Amino acid sequence: MQTIGNKAPPTDTGQRTGRGARQDLVPLLAGAAVAVGGVGAMLALVDLDSPLRGPFTLFFLIAAPGAAIGAALRALTPWGRAVVSVSGSFAVNLLVAQGMLALHVWSVRGGVAAVTALSSLILLLTVARRLPGRPARRWTS
Repeated sequence: MQTIGNKAPPTDTGQRTGRGARQDLVPLLAGAAVAVGGVGAMLALVDLDSPLRGPFTLFFLIAAPGAAIGAALRALTPWGRAVVSVSGSFAVNLLVAQGMLALHVWSVRGGVAAVTALSSLILLLTVARRLPGRPARRWTS
């Protein structure tokens, strides 16, 4: 049984262990993921011949839509959000590929640009929905 009280948290003694150290690592890993995804997108768009182009571009194609969808689904539990984000990421990539193949306009650069545009649109719609000072929407029946 856990007791809930008004005690002040223990002061930091300069040495972080356990959960605090993990929380400090999350922004670092997020920044590294953004950097790897950005490099992958740029390598694909510039068409630079590099052995890192394939893995970094694949990481971008999975992470960009997944992050945008995950940001839109804050109400879900972390595991549920992760499952839906990864599934949505694959769905966005497959729909972009299917649409480009059906229109006979398939190219690597075009695919990366289309996934970037869709991911940006999803993220911008999510941010616009959460703007402060916006009047509350009332649903009436």
